[in-house]
Amino acid sequence: MEFKSLKNIETSFRQIRLFAIVFICLCAGITIYSVWNAFSYAEAQRQKIYVLDQGKSLMLALSQDMDQNRPVEARDHVTRFHELFFTLSPDREAIETNITRALFLADRSAYNYYQDMQEKGYFNRIVSGNIQQVVQVDSVACSFASYPYTAVTYARQRIIRSSNVTERSLVTRCNLINSVRSDNNPHGFTIEKFEIIENKDLRVLDR
Repeated sequence: MEFKSLKNIETSFRQIRLFAIVFICLCAGITIYSVWNAFSYAEAQRQKIYVLDQGKSLMLALSQDMDQNRPVEARDHVTRFHELFFTLSPDREAIETNITRALFLADRSAYNYYQDMQEKGYFNRIVSGNIQQVVQVDSVACSFASYPYTAVTYARQRIIRSSNVTERSLVTRCNLINSVRSDNNPHGFTIEKFEIIENKDLRVLDR
C-alpha cells in the first residue's frame, strides 16, 4: 500500500511537470505572436500618411517607396530647373528671383552659365528690349544605370519681341546627385556638370 502511494505521488509530479511545460510553451507562443503582430501593425501604420483636408475631413494616403518615385522626381527636378533658369521676363527683379531659385537646384556649373550671360549683357538686353523668353521642356531622358545619374533635356525656347517670335531648340546635359531635401530643393537632387550642347534658331515668326 505504501509503494502504491509513492507511485501515485511520482505520477502526479510528472503530470504537474508536463502541464507546467505545456503552459510555459503556450505562454511563450502567445507572447511571440503578440510581439510579432504588434510589430507588423506598427510597420503598417508607419507606411501611412494622414492628411487633413481643410481641417475637417481625414483622408488616408498610403505612402509609396521613395525609390519608386526617384525617376519621376528626377525628371521633375530637371524640368523645374530649366523652367526657372530659362524663363525670363523684362523685369530685373523677376529674373534674379527665378535664377536664384534655379541655382538652389544646381551646382556652380549652372552659376557659371549665368555669370557668362550676365557678363555678355544678355539680361540687360532682355530688360531694355522688353523681351520675354519662355522655355517649354519636351522631354527629359534620365539614366539610372550608374551613379551619378545622367539627364539629357530636350526643350524649345520662344523669344518674344514686339516685332517677331523666335523659336530655338535647346538641348542640355547634366548629372544628378542625391542631396538633402529642403524647401528650396524638395526633390533632393543637385544638378552638376550642366552644359548646353545645342541652342540654335528653328524659325522666326512675324507678329
